[in-house]
Amino acid sequence: QVQVVESGGGLVQPGGSLTLSCAASGISFSDYVLDWYRQAPGKRREFIASHTVGGSTNYADSVKGRFTGSRDNAKNTVILQMNSLKPEDAAVYYCNVWRNSEDYWGQGTQVTVSS
Repeated sequence: QVQVVESGGGLVQPGGSLTLSCAASGISFSDYVLDWYRQAPGKRREFIASHTVGGSTNYADSVKGRFTGSRDNAKNTVILQMNSLKPEDAAVYYCNVWRNSEDYWGQGTQVTVSS
């Protein structure tokens, strides 16, 4: 039984900060890639960041310099620290945990950016 759960979403003002977390269970966590995606109403799902098995983190240009991801294999958790939030960052944020032949998604967590 594999579970992927995102949490930490909420309402924040433009320029503010928010921290999201993604926790996975039922897998050998360190053997999987962990990606963040987001999807706003009427838009396609957008890639945000990727944590590789080797320990590197890659970011989309839209969030580079504002978002910081960190992976904690001991806690089976990845954290996304979001700073300098903009209205266009508002979306449902999803965590994707995958390796070859396997692909697991969480239910998403809502981020609203509004004054």
